[in-house]
Amino acid sequence: MQRRDFLQFGVSAGAAVLAPRWLMAQASPAQSTDRVAQARAGAATTDIKTTKLYDNVWLLQGAGGNMAVQTGPEGKILIDSSFSTAVPRLKDALNALGNDPSGLLINTHWHYDHTDGNEGMHAAGFSILAHAKTRDRLSKPWEVKLFGITGPAAPSAALPVATFDSTVRLYHNGDSVSLVHFDPAHTDTDIYIHFENANVLHMGDTWFNGFYPFIDESSGGNIDGMIRAAEKGLALAGPDTKIIPGHGPLGTKGELQATRAMLATVRDRVAKLKSAGFSEKEAIAKKPAADLDPVWGKGFLAADVFVGIVYRSL
Repeated sequence: MQRRDFLQFGVSAGAAVLAPRWLMAQASPAQSTDRVAQARAGAATTDIKTTKLYDNVWLLQGAGGNMAVQTGPEGKILIDSSFSTAVPRLKDALNALGNDPSGLLINTHWHYDHTDGNEGMHAAGFSILAHAKTRDRLSKPWEVKLFGITGPAAPSAALPVATFDSTVRLYHNGDSVSLVHFDPAHTDTDIYIHFENANVLHMGDTWFNGFYPFIDESSGGNIDGMIRAAEKGLALAGPDTKIIPGHGPLGTKGELQATRAMLATVRDRVAKLKSAGFSEKEAIAKKPAADLDPVWGKGFLAADVFVGIVYRSL
């Protein structure tokens, strides 16, 4: 595959962090460092948009993954921290929502476009909570193999100080907030956060709203897990639930259902080719997602790249 121009890492409404087609060439360590630096440089100048979802719950969109915040006298709950260079703008956005104290930062998974700001937000008074595997992965040098992007272990101040294995329930600022680990899907570290009274569900990167998702095979992700994650989200959501994807615009249950249908369709078509003995290259050449590409091929991944990921993760 040809390499596309690198812009930034992650997409939120109107803010691309990688070019629409992801990089496929292996990167040298220097190239990898440059890509991370470029992503951070882009985040430093990207505004953070705040959208009210409930009396005390807001969606925050800038560089990196979509964030959310719950405000209240018991302390703010922040979901994800974007890039380190976005921290000043993120703090400004939080301060604009009131003078409630810093509280808890929850990471939806380990990827650096969701956790690179951890150290800065910890310095701002937030304690960090995540799945145990998120702390484990952040504690070590990391690699996103598909894109040849690597980085060092996170500093100790960026690591979660509390972790869980399966579920946690918080009673905070007048709401019941459930955190539940997905089976390996986008990675093996994914969780959802459900503000039950507010009727807001943050799916993390188990949902890319409106385009083919990136599945990080090097972190244990797989297509069947992505489908199961969508089904779990659909079981939680009602017709009026506001569903936050890791990337893309705020979504609805109908849009999540459409994503689930697309994932299952591609999975079934690729599985049929693989079981018939076609190699990955041959399966890609069959263009099993060609009819889906006009709708789903306008984001992170070209259809051929996504088909390859699906093939390898079956």
